[in-house]
Amino acid sequence: MNFFKVFTGLGLAILAKNFATNTFKRGYFKSKVVLITGASKGLGLVLARELLKEGASVAICARKEDELERAKRELSRYGKDVHTIVCDVTNENQVQQMILDILDYYGGLDILVNNAGIIQVAPMHAFKKQDYEKAMNVMYWGMANTTLEVIPYFREQGAGQIVNITSVGGKVSMPHLLPYDASKFAAVGFSEGSAAELRKDGIYVTTIIPGLMRTGSFVNADFQKGNKKEFNLFRILANLPLATISAEKAAHRILNAVRDKRAVKVIGIQARMLIELHHFFPNLTVKLFSLVNKQIPSSQEREIVKGSEMETQQGGHFRSMGQKEKENYQSF
Repeated sequence: MNFFKVFTGLGLAILAKNFATNTFKRGYFKSKVVLITGASKGLGLVLARELLKEGASVAICARKEDELERAKRELSRYGKDVHTIVCDVTNENQVQQMILDILDYYGGLDILVNNAGIIQVAPMHAFKKQDYEKAMNVMYWGMANTTLEVIPYFREQGAGQIVNITSVGGKVSMPHLLPYDASKFAAVGFSEGSAAELRKDGIYVTTIIPGLMRTGSFVNADFQKGNKKEFNLFRILANLPLATISAEKAAHRILNAVRDKRAVKVIGIQARMLIELHHFFPNLTVKLFSLVNKQIPSSQEREIVKGSEMETQQGGHFRSMGQKEKENYQSF
């Protein structure tokens, strides 16, 4: 009898704990103010949508006002007003004004999500120094600018969270993505180092390391002019379910990591496997990628063009999509 009582009591205690944990998780973002950079499309837009569903107040920024307005109309279906700000995160003055705007509009800020990014795809000989600088300015300095701007405010209030969306390319460097890889390596280093330093101030930094996602990044990516074969290869890989993860699923896992105040979260089994392989067998991964590189098509042209231009040249596939698909395919 005593054993039965103990067993029953233990079971009830576990159920109560699980119920309390799930209740806390469901209400974690309620009434929190969240800023998401690069959120007019792609993963940033999906994150904004999910946060609104959970009761957060959301501000989004991007460089183009028309894209922000389109995103605001899309997000207005979820009940709360979304504050939009035109901001280039590579510009320190614009970032400073954006943070002041949000503090004035909402009266506070709880979570910063650094999501702004670009993708450049081409062999090493096609990139110029400006391409590397562009990638670093957006994906390293863009992250650093917003982070350094919110830290004094978070320190003053004794709490805050910073979520940095990086990439598996920031842990394993891949051919034909060198500017992207280099900037993401810098972003991962900055993010993980700041996580260790800021925790004593009540500021939690989460480094998100996603693999390839089905956000349609190939449409807005920069490709080597004339290299339609590489564009098509990238498009195929970006849409394979076994090689990618949906933006919605990625968003849910990111928000769970934020709730748990995780320091690092790798998104996608493909990304985890690649990181582990490279960690234990770095020479093997370099050899494998060198073999892959031999099979990737290339050309001698050095000019870089938008993926949307390549898509149009191949029959306007992007323009023929439905509205829902089109929004998902406007990534970053």
